Amino acid sequence: MSVGLLARPRAAEAQQTRVYRVGVVLQGGPYVGAVDGLRKGLGELGLEEGKQFILHIREGKGDLKAVEQAAGDLEREKVDLIYAVSSSVTLAAKQATKTVPIVFYAGTDPVALGLVESFRKPGGRLTGVYGRLPDLTPKRLELLKEMVPRLRRVVMFYDRNNRVAQRDMKLAQDAARQLKVELVEHRVGSVEELRAGLRALRAGDTDAFLSGADAMVVGETALVIDTARAKKLPTMFTELDSVVKGGLASYGVSYSTMGGLCARYVQRILLGASPGDLPVEQVDKLYFVVNLKTAKTLGLTIPQSLLQRADEVIQ
Repeated sequence: MSVGLLARPRAAEAQQTRVYRVGVVLQGGPYVGAVDGLRKGLGELGLEEGKQFILHIREGKGDLKAVEQAAGDLEREKVDLIYAVSSSVTLAAKQATKTVPIVFYAGTDPVALGLVESFRKPGGRLTGVYGRLPDLTPKRLELLKEMVPRLRRVVMFYDRNNRVAQRDMKLAQDAARQLKVELVEHRVGSVEELRAGLRALRAGDTDAFLSGADAMVVGETALVIDTARAKKLPTMFTELDSVVKGGLASYGVSYSTMGGLCARYVQRILLGASPGDLPVEQVDKLYFVVNLKTAKTLGLTIPQSLLQRADEVIQ
């Protein structure tokens, strides 16, 4: 009897001191905000980093093959769960793994992508948050034209190997035709090609830069902002952090907010819930943000009617 009594506190102590291992796969750049949001969200849920959980972060740096390798490695290292940031990264993580639960932030319809069976009943080992990014591309182009009345040619880079980006480009093409704007497409196959293409842009070749649902391109946002600043190009991004750092405008999500929402899924799965039973959350809160300082540098006067519609105006 005494052995049993002694064993119980030890078992309880072992349970209390368990440290969960959470793998994270992403492409870097602004997506890091989603990891910050995850940390904060888990902290608010009572999980302290280093004591209750450890993040094993792997950045693909624009290479989906590297993401697949990282996800497979994390599963072999027996992490408790993988957090995947962006649609293409989640697809790569799913393809590279077999059993580990995955919580995702996806900007593209996860049902259409085959990540889950349905929003209400995901059914497998994946669940998470859906942010509708590609569906917003036409609206971004429309807002960009309102801010740049003489807009004629818009450049858009995308990964030719990314089917999420390919679908997004089709939406951009349709929107450009309706708005009577020429869309200048740059298909790239690597971060090196993307960087070379950005450096090769010449002033006057295009009137603005439009960012789409492409994790490789979003991951290189800092270079896009620097290039646009040097070449005097207005920019439209998918998330608000890029505007804080010098972009002209964005219409989309906050990656930090997405990370916070995903934290609830991570916590529940770590505590025993099945991903297939947790409905995918569709995010309705979108942010239209304008940087007036950048607009002034570009010689643009943003219409007051547009500023009144903005969720945030950076002076």
